[in-house]
Amino acid sequence: MPPPPTPGPLPLPRPSRRLLLASGTALAGASLLTGCSDDSGAAASRRRAKAETTAAQKLSRVAARDSAELTARYDATLAAHPRLDATLRPLRAQVTRHREAFDAAGRGATGTPSPDASSSAPGRAAGAAAASASPAPTVASDEKTALRDLATAERKLADHRARALVDAPGELARLLASVAAAGAAHAYVLGAAAT
Repeated sequence: MPPPPTPGPLPLPRPSRRLLLASGTALAGASLLTGCSDDSGAAASRRRAKAETTAAQKLSRVAARDSAELTARYDATLAAHPRLDATLRPLRAQVTRHREAFDAAGRGATGTPSPDASSSAPGRAAGAAAASASPAPTVASDEKTALRDLATAERKLADHRARALVDAPGELARLLASVAAAGAAHAYVLGAAAT
């Protein structure tokens, strides 16, 4: 006896218009939701970038101000002890370049000049005037003590910058690390000169 015939594939039911319409609406809604999430992701990314830029600008301004205050300390020490010129003048010049680098980093973070300095001569003069508006640092009458005090100021600022670079974005972190290393070297030179 021959085996019973196997049934062929069952015909699939034709989808109704309602099912097709509901499927199309669901697909359109899903694509709209995906578009919204992409837009919200882009908006979140823009907000994050703006917050990083603001933080970088603030860190740069603080670092530039700290370098300006350190320059003022060098100036006060040079005024009190002119015989230290050969030792202090090159270090002071580097501290001034550090301030300029932080000013430039602040401008680069925002694309606009920072409010306290600019690459123009009037901007530099305004930055110098702001630094000189602070009270002049007190300098010890003894040269060796004055050098040790300057070394301490350099070391404290280098340590502060080393801690600050942890929260800084890439380029600014590298600048802070470089300037912190230079400050530590300055502290060593000043300490050696004080012995």
